Amino acid sequence: MEEVHPLTLLLIPLLAVLAPLLARGLGRWVRIPVVVFELVLGILVGPSVLGWAVPAPFVDTLSEFGLAMLFFVAGTEIQFASFRGRLGKRASLGWLISLVVGVAAGFVLAPGEAATVIGVALCSTALGTLLPILRDAGELRTPFGQAVAAIGAVGEFGPLIAISLFLGGRNLGTATIVLVAFAVVAGLAIWLAFKLPRGAMHEFVSSTLHTSGQFAIRVVFLILGALVVLSIVFDLDMLLGAFTAGIIWRLLMRDASDEDREAVESKIEGVAFGFLVPIFFIYTGVTFDLKSLLDQPVLFLLVPVVLVVLFLARGLPSMLAAPEGSSRRDRLSIALLGATGLPIIVAVTAIGVDEGILSTSQQTVLVAGGMLSVLLFPLIGMSIRGEKVKASTTFQDDMA
Repeated sequence: MEEVHPLTLLLIPLLAVLAPLLARGLGRWVRIPVVVFELVLGILVGPSVLGWAVPAPFVDTLSEFGLAMLFFVAGTEIQFASFRGRLGKRASLGWLISLVVGVAAGFVLAPGEAATVIGVALCSTALGTLLPILRDAGELRTPFGQAVAAIGAVGEFGPLIAISLFLGGRNLGTATIVLVAFAVVAGLAIWLAFKLPRGAMHEFVSSTLHTSGQFAIRVVFLILGALVVLSIVFDLDMLLGAFTAGIIWRLLMRDASDEDREAVESKIEGVAFGFLVPIFFIYTGVTFDLKSLLDQPVLFLLVPVVLVVLFLARGLPSMLAAPEGSSRRDRLSIALLGATGLPIIVAVTAIGVDEGILSTSQQTVLVAGGMLSVLLFPLIGMSIRGEKVKASTTFQDDMA
């Protein structure tokens, strides 16, 4: 196995520390999610610019763990109430429209099999990025915030299903059967989560929170590993298993005290956003093919095109989930927040490149468009909403 360059091992944790410092420093004037800094700093030290950090199999493996943890945490954020009633139906309908429009736009941008990858990428919503912004603005419990949360939940879960159906190398019928089989096994695991003696487990979790036992974190990795392996056995993308693992863990902890739940969540977020997830985004920046943009300046023109298509394909259909009686300003704000997408764009395009469906140039344009959406859409959307987003944020909130 190729050895990791020592400078790469030093630079990645250094950039992981620098990114939230930059985000916090600039937060006095404009809120920029820390993931943008992680990607940009990775690009800066990568082969495309300074060449200080280089790709390596070991770091690539850690990056995959980071991606899995990112979707595990996304699974823990799912509010099942968001899928019920009018809100859930309209959010789901909006996502289906986004998928159709996204694939159609994909055929315009890149005819052929790549259109499906592009379409799935364009119909995503970065729930993990939006939740801290809504929390800081005091919007999480409002009808507006609940609508955005539902849009984000469907915008993360839907693309994972689409990846499994359309990007698994099978025909649609076989892929559907495999996905149903996975759902049955995962459903059994969820049923067991309901049946486990929660009181005893919560007591044991609480008793080991501040010991070397750390039972909760070990159980998290067991569930995550088991569901990821299950998805690999079924030849599905591992992200679906990681996302399902997060849902199961949330169910296991549903009756825990608020104090215990918050303590466990802080530890999980510490492992995820303090260690593994930054590696994923920084390494994505290191492997970002900036050279293709520099060699073909015309590709720069496609980046704002991707931004516009994200708004049209994902943002406008998201307005269907706006609360009844919403003003035009609120609907436009929801559209902008719904069109905010990056983590799934990064993940889906990476799969497309690995399977030879997308070129690195196409991936670069899509990821760059996703970065712009995270940078611009939440800022504009919350400004239109009329709520002042707090400039001072905690590191934990910014990590999403």
